[in-house]
Amino acid sequence: MTKRIAVLLGGRSPEREVSLVSGQKVAEALRTRGHDVIEIDPAEADWQAQLSSVKPDLAFNALHGEWGEDGRIQGVLEYLQIPYTHSGVMASALAMDKQRAKAVLRDAGIACPDGKIVNRFEAARHHVMDPPYVAKPNAQGSSVGVVIVPEGANAPPTVLASDDWPYGDEVLIERFCPGRELTVAVMGDRALAVTEITPKTAFYDYEAKYADGGSVHRVPTDVPEAIAAQCKADALAAHQVIGCAGLTRADFRFDPESGKIWLLEINTQPGMTPTSLAPEQAAYRGISFEDLVEWMAEDASCPR
Repeated sequence: MTKRIAVLLGGRSPEREVSLVSGQKVAEALRTRGHDVIEIDPAEADWQAQLSSVKPDLAFNALHGEWGEDGRIQGVLEYLQIPYTHSGVMASALAMDKQRAKAVLRDAGIACPDGKIVNRFEAARHHVMDPPYVAKPNAQGSSVGVVIVPEGANAPPTVLASDDWPYGDEVLIERFCPGRELTVAVMGDRALAVTEITPKTAFYDYEAKYADGGSVHRVPTDVPEAIAAQCKADALAAHQVIGCAGLTRADFRFDPESGKIWLLEINTQPGMTPTSLAPEQAAYRGISFEDLVEWMAEDASCPR
């Protein structure tokens, strides 16, 4: 059945450029299925008027970062009573707050790295945790603003005190987990696959995630079957415990030496770009990009 679909893309977060690519690819896929698609950028002053005037049957949320995946745009759509994709207000807000999300996940028996919230200026003055550790914004995605402090580092990450730091004064200092980078996408009620990511940069940062050739994705990976099964079980449990809907992706570290698996975070708005992991896993399971996008549109609802 043909629908009028508003694709929300762009926005004002540091992940704007990625969102524009995600949204454009989604819009193209929906148009191939015959839908009437209107692209709306919430960075524009009259975006709410645009959204109201087109009277969409649903909104496909292709936004990333602040306002797009933290519960705020979801609240606007709930107020306007427009069905939308991905997770609802509460799940989006909780997943975006990495430290609070980890507390909920630990209560469910899922292993997450230790961490604490501190002021960025304090974290730049002295080591607030013995290295190695990771310093990152508590409420950003796509590895934006992530700094790894290696073992034996003499100085803390002074970049956190920079006048150019745009991510707020609250940062998460988290124990660095060594090992292999794994990720699992969840589509509704099933975990799709386990992908291993080998970045071509120092770690799986913003460039590695979105630059063409920035990382190598291996799906399925060759980790032991029991490890793959545990990652998929934890990803699905995290999706359910946080209260997510639609498509999510959980990121892990697996340390072959200790055998430990750590869930780093759950992403309620996985990228939908040509290099994105969730569409790759769907393709591995025989689900084309167009079929994935169509399923997500059919899954839209309000409230979520």
